[in-house]
Formats: sequence, C-alpha cells, structure tokens
Amino acid sequence: NQNKEKYAEGIDIALAIDISDSMLAKDLQPNRLEAAKNIGKEFVEGRANDRIALVAFAGETTTLSPLTTDYELLKEYLNSLNTSLIKTSGTAIGMALSSCINKLRDVPSKSKIAIIISDGDNTTGSIAPEIAIELAKTFGIRVYTIAIGKNSNEELIDEKTLKMLAEKADGQFFRATDNDALSKIFSRINLLEKTIFKGQGIKDVSDYYYIYLNWSILFFLISLFLKFTFLGNIL
Repeated sequence: NQNKEKYAEGIDIALAIDISDSMLAKDLQPNRLEAAKNIGKEFVEGRANDRIALVAFAGETTTLSPLTTDYELLKEYLNSLNTSLIKTSGTAIGMALSSCINKLRDVPSKSKIAIIISDGDNTTGSIAPEIAIELAKTFGIRVYTIAIGKNSNEELIDEKTLKMLAEKADGQFFRATDNDALSKIFSRINLLEKTIFKGQGIKDVSDYYYIYLNWSILFFLISLFLKFTFLGNIL
C-alpha cells in the first residue's frame, strides 16, 4: 500500500478589532462590534493550519492572544471583546498595526497578514500609520483593512488611513456596510490567502525501500558470479 502524506503550510494572521465607543453603532446588527466579533468567530472556525493572534484597540492597544492554533480559545477571546477593555478613547490605527507587526515580524512563515477592522480614521497613538506601514513592508506583512459602518448624514466614515495601509502593503481595502458584506469580506480574504500546499498539496512518500533492496541483491549476485568465472578473472 502506498502511504501519502499531505504537507500544508499555514498562514500567520494578526487580527486587530476596533473597540472604541463608536463601534456600538447599530447600523450593523446588533451593532458594529458584535457583528465583527461574530464574523471573526466564523473566520476562525474556517481555519485549518493557520495561527491567529488577536489585538483590540481604541486609543491604545491590548493583546488578547498571541499567535495560536487554539481556535476555541480564540473564539472565547472574541466573545470577551467589549468597549470597556480599553479606557483611553480614540482610534489608534498606527498602534494597532504596530501591535500586529510585533506578533508577526519574527515568525518564519512565508505568508503573514494583518487584518484591521475599524470604523474611523487614525485620531491618536504614539505611532503614526505611515511609520507602521513601512515596518509592515519591511517584515513582508500584507495588510487587509475593513472600514465597518454606513456613511450617514450624522456620521461619515473616514477611510483614508485604512485605504492607505492596504494600498502600501500589497493588501486590499474593503467596506462593510452590513453583516452580509462583512461576512463576504472575510470569505474574500480567505480566498486571497489560501493555505499554501507544498508539492501541489499532496506529496507521494511511498516507501521504495524494497525496490532498491531487490536491485542491490541482484547486482551483488551478478558480481559474485563474475568473480568466479573466466570473465571475472579477466576483469
């Protein structure tokens, strides 16, 4: 019987979710933050070999999980996201990306991505988005950004920072105006960042030991035969 082994190389993903008070807006159901959490859990459930880190941010950042394949634990961390985790108000997108970079920069993976979900522009933080994106490029990290929420007369979603990050880091910018759009965005990122399979996914590792053994025995017998014949004496 032939034994075949599947070789898979996972993706390393750092997911940063905005937990500022504006994420409680109800233009997504039940609100922006809960929608992001629910779709994030669906995204985690669809992973196989990928390691995921989870970062929350508002005016500052906090790491909920380093890179891990413990998807059940990640879903628990996603469930725990709420606007009271960080007291500092604002939207520190540059710091959020920097935190993602810290999780990814030293890992040997060939595919490293940061996903940032926010409903606003960078308003605070000690690290500017322009500096953070240069660091991401240096460490080979692609950046996908998602602007979540509907533009309305009362509130305009400022997208320029999120667009800039995606454009400069070989990623893609998305707008999520409802729950369905957000779900499709994660599916799109999943397709863009498919797990890389070595040897086209399946590598034949059949055991050829006995074939080589049989050939070696045959050549050994031939050499013995030649040794005790006239031809062997000539050689």
